[in-house]
Amino acid sequence: MPQYVCLVSFTQEGLKNLKATTKRAKAFQEQVEKHGIKIKTTLWTVGSYDLVHIVEAPDDKTAAAMSFSLGAFGNVRTELLRAFDIDEMESVLDQVYTPYDLVK
Repeated sequence: MPQYVCLVSFTQEGLKNLKATTKRAKAFQEQVEKHGIKIKTTLWTVGSYDLVHIVEAPDDKTAAAMSFSLGAFGNVRTELLRAFDIDEMESVLDQVYTPYDLVK
């Protein structure tokens, strides 16, 4: 199943309710599981982002809907990245060509 990294930043509203962040995360995880999404890991971070979710979803549309849904609650802003494991990356690299390939 495709994997995604969801980078999350609190909004002002999310910061007002910071103490509920773990409860919100658990509730959201239960909700997205109904749509075939598995949140493999949720990490609270210090830096440019406040949380990172590592997610498996059936496809890009489902993952995008999850990210939009998370933002719609108003507590966070999200950025969704498609991630590739080593096997997927090797498959991608099989399709990569370089300028040297073009002149052969």
